[in-house]
Amino acid sequence: MSLTRILISVKTYPTLSATYQELVCTAGFKEDGSWVRIYPVPYRKLKYAEQYEKWQWIEMDIVRNTKDFRKESYRPTDLDKDINLGNSISTAHNWMFRKEYALKNVYDDMSVLIQEAKDETIGTSLAVLKPKEVINFIWEPCDREWDKKKLDSIIAKQAQGSLFDNEETKKIFQVAKKVPYKFSYVFTTVDNKERTMMVEDWELGALYWNCLKAAKGNEEIACQKVKAKYFDYMLSKCDLHFFLGTTQKFHNVGPNPFIIIGVFYPLKEDKTQLSLF
Repeated sequence: MSLTRILISVKTYPTLSATYQELVCTAGFKEDGSWVRIYPVPYRKLKYAEQYEKWQWIEMDIVRNTKDFRKESYRPTDLDKDINLGNSISTAHNWMFRKEYALKNVYDDMSVLIQEAKDETIGTSLAVLKPKEVINFIWEPCDREWDKKKLDSIIAKQAQGSLFDNEETKKIFQVAKKVPYKFSYVFTTVDNKERTMMVEDWELGALYWNCLKAAKGNEEIACQKVKAKYFDYMLSKCDLHFFLGTTQKFHNVGPNPFIIIGVFYPLKEDKTQLSLF
């Protein structure tokens, strides 16, 4: 067994899977700074001791995912094998140690990135992007519940499985609640084209539910509070970058196959102060 060391930098909000029940798309950096996507990982069904956090080193036995043509896509050789958890990289010194990996290869032109994704000899499907201007952060309603057929299938499989489980594992696994809004950034890069791209970050989904609870169920206030962090705070205080990933379905056919799968937001540095030293 050959273990690969990966610094987790992306965890998307859970989605339903007919095969694996609930999945989280996980991505991160290998020790050489290159990207790797790990899929499938039924994250919330992992043993507590194997539930990795963002910016934590893990060790896994992975192989190329032959069901996914994207070059960065790997899968665990065995979902039952242990995941070794390592050290976490903190935000100390304004995210200095995280920047060593996250800012190693940064794009500033979305047109170039899309061209690389479509070029079979390059096939980029994961990247870090620095927007030129972030114009807005918007939301729109989407399906409020998971697909009923898929959900019913998952519940049926769990019920069937529980007949053979012991008392400790009989409890039916509760899938994550579906966020009833789609959140997106509106921005430009150096090609000066205005684009709207959806954000599928786990942190955003969790923030929405926390804000909804604080707002006593008022969804408009909850969405405004999400914007207060992802737009007002991040633009005024932070050096905002996007972690981008293509969707397998649209990688070769979509005009822009990328979505925002995470954000990187160290505080802005005062360059005039730095220059004094």
